[in-house]
Amino acid sequence: MEQGRAREDAWTPHASAAPMTASSSLRVPEQARGEHTHSEPPAPRAVVQRHSVRGQILDALRAALVDGELIPGQVYSAPALGARFGVSATPVREAMQQLAVEGAVEVVPNRGFRVAQRGPGELAELAEVRALIEVPVMLRLARTVPPAGWCALRPLADATVAAAAVGDRASYAEADRAFHGAVLALSGNRQLVMVADELHRRSQWPLGHNPATRRADLLADAVEHAALLDALIAEDLSVVQSLVREHFTGADR
Repeated sequence: MEQGRAREDAWTPHASAAPMTASSSLRVPEQARGEHTHSEPPAPRAVVQRHSVRGQILDALRAALVDGELIPGQVYSAPALGARFGVSATPVREAMQQLAVEGAVEVVPNRGFRVAQRGPGELAELAEVRALIEVPVMLRLARTVPPAGWCALRPLADATVAAAAVGDRASYAEADRAFHGAVLALSGNRQLVMVADELHRRSQWPLGHNPATRRADLLADAVEHAALLDALIAEDLSVVQSLVREHFTGADR
C-alpha cells in the first residue's frame, strides 16, 4: 500500500486532463445545478452533476493510462486521485469501476484499484481479433466507397500524424480511434463500430514492462493511415489490401 501511495502521490493528471480542476471545467453549468427557465423542467441536480464529473474523470484516467502516468501493477486510491482532481472520491470511484469493467484496472479491497499488468500475448490476441473484424470490412469498403468519401477522412488521418509528431500518446490514442471509427462507420453498422472501438481502446493500454510507446512507433502508425487513404483514393486495391493487413500484423497497436 505504501508503494502504491508513493507512486500515486507522484502522479499528476496528463496535460490533456488540465481542465480537471475544481475551478475550471468541473464547474457545473448554472442550469445543471438546478436553475432552469420557465420553458424547461428542472434538471435532476445530483444525477446530472455526478454524471458530468464522472465522465470527465473517466476521460482523464483513460488518458493517464495510455500515457503511462498510471503505472501497471501500482495501486491507486479514489480519495487520493480525487484530491488530485479537486473532486470528491465518489466520481473517481465510479470512473475506476467502469475501468474495472473494461479490464484496465482491478479492485483491491480496502485499498483502491490496481492498474492491470498485460503481456505481449494479450496484445497479440487483441490485434488478431481486431484484424478478424476490421480487415474484411475495410477491404469491402475499398470496393464500394467512392474516392470523395475517403477524402473526407483526410483531417482525421492528419490529426494522428500531428499527435504522433509531438509524441502525445493520449491525443494520438484518441485520434487513432477516431480515424478507425470513421472508416468503419462507412459500413453503416453501428454495433460493429462500438465493438471495434472497445477492442481498439483495450489494445492501447501499455504493457507492464514497456509503459511508454515510442514517438517513432506512433509516427510509423500514423504514416500508415495517410498511405492507406492515398491508396483508397487512388482505388489501388492491391496496395490497400497490403497496407490494411500490415497495419494489424505489424507493430503493436
